[in-house]
Amino acid sequence: MNKKILIVDDEKNIRLTLKTALKNAGYEVETAVNGEDGLAQVKEDEFPVILLDMKMPGIDGIQFLQELNNKEIETKVIMITGYGSVETAVETLKLGAIDYLRKPFKPEEIIEIVEDVFKRYELENIEKEVESFEDYIILAKNAINKRNFSKAKEMLQKATSENSEKPEPFNLLGIIYEMQHKQPEAMKMYRAALALDPSYKPANDNIERAGERMGSVDIDSMNLGDEEREE
Repeated sequence: MNKKILIVDDEKNIRLTLKTALKNAGYEVETAVNGEDGLAQVKEDEFPVILLDMKMPGIDGIQFLQELNNKEIETKVIMITGYGSVETAVETLKLGAIDYLRKPFKPEEIIEIVEDVFKRYELENIEKEVESFEDYIILAKNAINKRNFSKAKEMLQKATSENSEKPEPFNLLGIIYEMQHKQPEAMKMYRAALALDPSYKPANDNIERAGERMGSVDIDSMNLGDEEREE
Protein backbone atom coordinates (compact mmCIF):
# COMPACT_ATOMS: atom_id res chain seq x y z
CA MET A 1 0.00 0.00 0.00
CA ASN A 2 1.25 3.51 -0.81
CA LYS A 3 1.57 5.86 2.14
CA LYS A 4 0.25 8.94 0.38
CA ILE A 5 -1.65 11.49 2.45
CA LEU A 6 -3.83 14.40 1.32
CA ILE A 7 -4.13 17.45 3.57
CA VAL A 8 -7.25 19.56 2.94
CA ASP A 9 -7.15 22.84 4.86
CA ASP A 10 -7.64 26.48 3.90
CA GLU A 11 -5.05 27.70 6.46
CA LYS A 12 -1.57 27.80 4.95
CA ASN A 13 0.25 27.46 8.30
CA ILE A 14 -1.76 24.33 9.18
CA ARG A 15 -1.00 22.76 5.81
CA LEU A 16 2.69 23.54 6.22
CA THR A 17 2.85 22.18 9.79
CA LEU A 18 1.13 18.95 8.84
CA LYS A 19 3.08 18.48 5.62
CA THR A 20 6.46 19.06 7.30
CA ALA A 21 5.74 16.66 10.16
CA LEU A 22 4.42 13.90 7.91
CA LYS A 23 7.15 14.22 5.28
CA ASN A 24 9.79 14.01 8.03
CA ALA A 25 8.08 10.81 9.17
CA GLY A 26 8.47 9.29 5.71
CA TYR A 27 5.03 9.87 4.20
CA GLU A 28 4.27 11.20 0.73
CA VAL A 29 2.12 14.30 1.17
CA GLU A 30 -0.08 16.42 -1.10
CA THR A 31 -2.06 19.48 -0.04
CA ALA A 32 -5.34 21.10 -1.08
CA VAL A 33 -6.31 24.69 -0.27
CA ASN A 34 -10.05 23.98 0.03
CA GLY A 35 -12.71 21.31 -0.36
CA GLU A 36 -13.13 21.76 -4.09
CA ASP A 37 -9.38 21.38 -4.66
CA GLY A 38 -9.32 18.32 -2.40
CA LEU A 39 -12.14 16.56 -4.24
CA ALA A 40 -10.47 17.27 -7.57
CA GLN A 41 -7.26 15.62 -6.35
CA VAL A 42 -9.13 12.63 -4.92
CA LYS A 43 -10.66 12.01 -8.34
CA GLU A 44 -7.20 11.95 -9.94
CA ASP A 45 -5.23 9.97 -7.36
CA GLU A 46 -5.59 7.49 -4.50
CA PHE A 47 -4.99 8.68 -0.95
CA PRO A 48 -5.27 6.02 1.79
CA VAL A 49 -5.47 8.83 4.39
CA ILE A 50 -6.97 12.33 4.20
CA LEU A 51 -6.49 15.01 6.87
CA LEU A 52 -9.59 17.18 6.50
CA ASP A 53 -10.35 20.54 8.08
CA MET A 54 -13.81 20.82 9.55
CA LYS A 55 -14.57 24.45 8.70
CA MET A 56 -13.60 25.79 5.28
CA PRO A 57 -15.22 28.27 2.89
CA GLY A 58 -17.19 26.61 0.12
CA ILE A 59 -17.27 22.85 0.64
CA ASP A 60 -16.72 22.22 4.36
CA GLY A 61 -15.52 19.05 6.04
CA ILE A 62 -18.96 17.49 6.44
CA GLN A 63 -19.91 18.14 2.81
CA PHE A 64 -16.54 16.74 1.74
CA LEU A 65 -17.20 13.56 3.71
CA GLN A 66 -20.67 13.23 2.24
CA GLU A 67 -19.22 13.57 -1.25
CA LEU A 68 -16.69 10.82 -0.53
CA ASN A 69 -19.52 8.58 0.64
CA ASN A 70 -21.68 9.37 -2.39
CA LYS A 71 -18.87 8.50 -4.76
CA GLU A 72 -17.88 5.44 -2.67
CA ILE A 73 -14.26 6.57 -2.49
CA GLU A 74 -12.28 4.28 -0.20
CA THR A 75 -10.08 6.26 2.17
CA LYS A 76 -9.72 6.94 5.87
CA VAL A 77 -10.43 10.50 6.97
CA ILE A 78 -8.99 12.24 10.03
CA MET A 79 -10.90 15.43 10.85
CA ILE A 80 -9.09 18.58 11.97
CA THR A 81 -11.22 20.56 14.40
CA GLY A 82 -10.85 23.78 16.41
CA TYR A 83 -11.95 24.65 19.91
CA GLY A 84 -15.65 24.25 20.56
CA SER A 85 -16.32 22.00 17.59
CA VAL A 86 -15.55 18.62 19.13
CA GLU A 87 -19.24 17.66 19.18
CA THR A 88 -19.41 18.31 15.45
CA ALA A 89 -16.24 16.27 15.00
CA VAL A 90 -17.91 13.37 16.76
CA GLU A 91 -20.82 13.70 14.33
CA THR A 92 -18.38 13.30 11.44
CA LEU A 93 -17.31 9.96 12.89
CA LYS A 94 -20.84 8.79 12.19
CA LEU A 95 -20.35 9.85 8.58
CA GLY A 96 -17.26 7.69 8.27
CA ALA A 97 -14.34 9.74 9.60
CA ILE A 98 -11.99 7.45 11.50
CA ASP A 99 -10.59 9.95 14.04
CA TYR A 100 -10.18 13.64 14.72
CA LEU A 101 -7.27 15.94 15.56
CA ARG A 102 -7.97 18.96 17.74
CA LYS A 103 -6.24 22.32 17.28
CA PRO A 104 -3.72 23.31 18.51
CA PHE A 105 -1.77 20.08 18.07
CA LYS A 106 1.83 18.93 18.30
CA PRO A 107 3.69 17.19 15.45
CA GLU A 108 3.98 14.00 17.50
CA GLU A 109 0.18 13.88 17.87
CA ILE A 110 -0.19 14.02 14.10
CA ILE A 111 2.31 11.20 13.60
CA GLU A 112 0.69 9.03 16.27
CA ILE A 113 -2.80 9.28 14.77
CA VAL A 114 -1.62 8.70 11.20
CA GLU A 115 0.52 5.71 12.22
CA ASP A 116 -2.49 4.22 14.00
CA VAL A 117 -4.62 4.60 10.87
CA PHE A 118 -2.06 2.83 8.68
CA LYS A 119 -1.84 0.05 11.30
CA ARG A 120 -5.60 -0.41 10.92
CA TYR A 121 -5.07 -0.84 7.19
CA GLU A 122 -2.47 -3.53 7.88
CA LEU A 123 -4.84 -5.39 10.21
CA GLU A 124 -7.65 -5.19 7.64
CA ASN A 125 -5.33 -6.61 4.98
CA ILE A 126 -4.26 -9.43 7.30
CA GLU A 127 -7.89 -10.34 7.97
CA LYS A 128 -8.65 -10.39 4.25
CA GLU A 129 -5.87 -12.95 3.77
CA VAL A 130 -6.99 -15.16 6.65
CA GLU A 131 -8.42 -18.44 5.42
CA SER A 132 -7.61 -21.13 7.97
CA PHE A 133 -9.02 -22.12 11.34
CA GLU A 134 -5.59 -21.62 12.93
CA ASP A 135 -5.30 -18.06 11.61
CA TYR A 136 -8.67 -17.08 13.07
CA ILE A 137 -7.63 -18.52 16.44
CA ILE A 138 -4.42 -16.46 16.41
CA LEU A 139 -6.34 -13.26 15.61
CA ALA A 140 -8.87 -14.06 18.34
CA LYS A 141 -6.11 -14.48 20.93
CA ASN A 142 -4.54 -11.18 19.89
CA ALA A 143 -7.90 -9.46 20.26
CA ILE A 144 -8.46 -11.00 23.71
CA ASN A 145 -5.07 -9.76 24.89
CA LYS A 146 -6.06 -6.26 23.74
CA ARG A 147 -9.47 -6.60 25.48
CA ASN A 148 -11.20 -6.22 22.10
CA PHE A 149 -13.84 -8.83 22.87
CA SER A 150 -16.19 -8.00 20.00
CA LYS A 151 -13.39 -8.57 17.49
CA ALA A 152 -12.35 -11.75 19.29
CA LYS A 153 -15.90 -13.12 19.13
CA GLU A 154 -16.08 -12.28 15.43
CA MET A 155 -12.86 -14.23 14.77
CA LEU A 156 -14.06 -17.17 16.86
CA GLN A 157 -17.34 -17.31 14.97
CA LYS A 158 -15.37 -17.52 11.72
CA ALA A 159 -13.10 -20.18 13.20
CA THR A 160 -16.14 -22.26 14.13
CA SER A 161 -17.49 -21.86 10.61
CA GLU A 162 -14.22 -23.34 9.35
CA ASN A 163 -14.31 -26.26 11.79
CA SER A 164 -17.19 -26.77 14.22
CA GLU A 165 -15.64 -29.84 15.86
CA LYS A 166 -12.63 -28.12 17.42
CA PRO A 167 -12.72 -27.16 21.14
CA GLU A 168 -10.46 -24.08 20.91
CA PRO A 169 -13.16 -21.48 20.04
CA PHE A 170 -15.34 -22.53 22.97
CA ASN A 171 -12.42 -22.40 25.40
CA LEU A 172 -11.57 -18.88 24.23
CA LEU A 173 -15.22 -17.81 24.44
CA GLY A 174 -15.17 -19.05 28.03
CA ILE A 175 -12.18 -16.83 28.74
CA ILE A 176 -13.94 -13.82 27.21
CA TYR A 177 -17.05 -14.38 29.33
CA GLU A 178 -14.94 -14.86 32.44
CA MET A 179 -13.10 -11.58 31.79
CA GLN A 180 -16.52 -9.94 31.45
CA HIS A 181 -17.45 -11.42 34.86
CA LYS A 182 -20.06 -13.73 33.33
CA GLN A 183 -19.12 -16.86 35.24
CA PRO A 184 -22.08 -19.11 34.29
CA GLU A 185 -21.60 -18.41 30.58
CA ALA A 186 -17.86 -19.01 30.92
CA MET A 187 -18.34 -22.41 32.55
CA LYS A 188 -20.87 -23.36 29.87
CA MET A 189 -18.30 -22.61 27.14
CA TYR A 190 -15.53 -24.55 28.91
CA ARG A 191 -17.85 -27.55 29.20
CA ALA A 192 -18.80 -27.21 25.53
CA ALA A 193 -15.10 -27.41 24.66
CA LEU A 194 -14.73 -30.58 26.74
CA ALA A 195 -17.84 -32.08 25.17
CA LEU A 196 -16.05 -31.85 21.83
CA ASP A 197 -12.76 -33.14 23.21
CA PRO A 198 -12.69 -34.51 26.78
CA SER A 199 -8.88 -34.54 26.70
CA TYR A 200 -8.54 -30.84 25.86
CA LYS A 201 -6.32 -29.65 28.69
CA PRO A 202 -6.82 -25.85 28.43
CA ALA A 203 -10.56 -26.16 29.10
CA ASN A 204 -9.94 -28.55 32.00
CA ASP A 205 -7.40 -26.13 33.46
CA ASN A 206 -9.78 -23.20 33.14
CA ILE A 207 -12.68 -25.04 34.78
CA GLU A 208 -10.49 -26.00 37.74
CA ARG A 209 -9.01 -22.51 38.07
CA ALA A 210 -12.37 -20.75 37.69
CA GLY A 211 -13.85 -22.94 40.40
CA GLU A 212 -11.01 -22.21 42.80
CA ARG A 213 -10.82 -18.46 42.09
CA MET A 214 -14.46 -17.50 41.74
CA GLY A 215 -14.74 -13.77 41.05
CA SER A 216 -11.03 -13.26 40.46
CA VAL A 217 -10.10 -12.51 36.84
CA ASP A 218 -6.46 -12.64 35.74
CA ILE A 219 -5.70 -13.40 32.09
CA ASP A 220 -2.19 -14.54 32.97
CA SER A 221 -3.66 -17.45 34.93
CA MET A 222 -5.95 -18.50 32.08
CA ASN A 223 -5.06 -21.17 29.55
CA LEU A 224 -5.66 -19.79 26.06
CA GLY A 225 -4.50 -23.04 24.52
CA ASP A 226 -0.93 -21.94 23.85
CA GLU A 227 0.42 -24.78 25.97
CA GLU A 228 0.81 -28.24 24.48
CA ARG A 229 -1.67 -30.88 25.58
CA GLU A 230 -0.56 -33.51 27.97
CA GLU A 231 -0.99 -36.90 26.39
